Amino acid sequence: MFQRKLWRDREFLKLWTGQSVSEIGSQISALALPTVAILLLGATPLQVGLLAACETLAFPVLGLFAGVWADRLKRRPIMIVCDLGRTVALGSIPLAYALHALYMPQLYVVALVTGVGSVFFDVSYQSYLPSLISRADLVEGNSKLQVTSSAAQMVGPALAGFLIQFVGAARAVTVDAASFLVSVVSLWWIRKPEPQPNPKSETGRQGFFAEMWEGVRVVFGNPTIWKIAGSTSTSNLGGNIFFAVVLIYIYRNLHVTPGIVGLVFGIAAVGGLLGALSAAWIARRIGLGMTLFISITMGGLAALLVPMAQYGFAIPLLALSFAIGSFINPVYNINQVSLRQAITPDRVQGRMNATVRTVIWGTMPIGGVIGGLIGSTWGILPAMYIGIAIQSLAGVWILLGPVRLKVQPQPIG
Repeated sequence: MFQRKLWRDREFLKLWTGQSVSEIGSQISALALPTVAILLLGATPLQVGLLAACETLAFPVLGLFAGVWADRLKRRPIMIVCDLGRTVALGSIPLAYALHALYMPQLYVVALVTGVGSVFFDVSYQSYLPSLISRADLVEGNSKLQVTSSAAQMVGPALAGFLIQFVGAARAVTVDAASFLVSVVSLWWIRKPEPQPNPKSETGRQGFFAEMWEGVRVVFGNPTIWKIAGSTSTSNLGGNIFFAVVLIYIYRNLHVTPGIVGLVFGIAAVGGLLGALSAAWIARRIGLGMTLFISITMGGLAALLVPMAQYGFAIPLLALSFAIGSFINPVYNINQVSLRQAITPDRVQGRMNATVRTVIWGTMPIGGVIGGLIGSTWGILPAMYIGIAIQSLAGVWILLGPVRLKVQPQPIG
């Protein structure tokens, strides 16, 4: 992270700047959307869980298709179109609120549309980076992007809490809509040409499903990649069961205001910044596999502090829990994403990333629905404990594979 090579790369700096602003906006909506549902529209746990599911439903449905298109077409134009679509969708919320016509069905539709945009953008984004910078700079590039993501998690929730408190949750979403326009401008400004897409399979076969199938084979034919995918998807399943109900618990059980919630998330996100800064150093010190195992396991264990907050010291316990989670998230993600990018040929980067995203994000809507159902049927706390238990088991996958890595694996294909 402390390398300075990419500080002199103007094209990377354009991407970095736009995504930094967009990340802050997305953090605002991450708090504002469920707050609109809970506090303005009186949503039930099931409705909040369904809203969370809608945000990620597009990945298991469209993820593989997005991967093929990200390898068939140039990736930067895809990203620009996705940001424009998300701008329009999010901008409809404050407009509907101003017209006194905001209801839960619209929130579901907005979540679905922004989810579709996120699918195509994220697959293209992860696949675009190796064509913008050299592979030797991927860890530095991913670290810098993760640092700003972590910084956004510090600024965004605190700003979101302030905006929700003083202008209302619906109006706060306007900032996220505007941030996507900044991203569009920064992407449009990049002048480095992309390589011409070459999506044909290793055997020379072309065709939509032949190309899609190669992405599946690349992931499930490599034990390192599919075990990382298994670990991440297990963590996401448990985490989304937990997060489907956690804001309801904080607002209704602990009686914490949106302003304080935003402040807690902002303070906790300092851990994310520290994690992004130290991710490469930790992997060098204790090894890549052990880094992945410890970081993914700590995510579930740290969440245990949240239900303990009902017995006292609520704000410090919430802040500590989320700070630990924020720290381990970039440590895990920077190392596993950089590893996947480094061992995969450029021609199949999009399909590899899409297949992995389909698996790891595919459990998120399932977790949201399960969390909502458990919360509505048995209560908020049982849903949280079940989510924590599942999330804590994610490290088992790492023990079966990447923890044994001692040297850089050979590229696929």
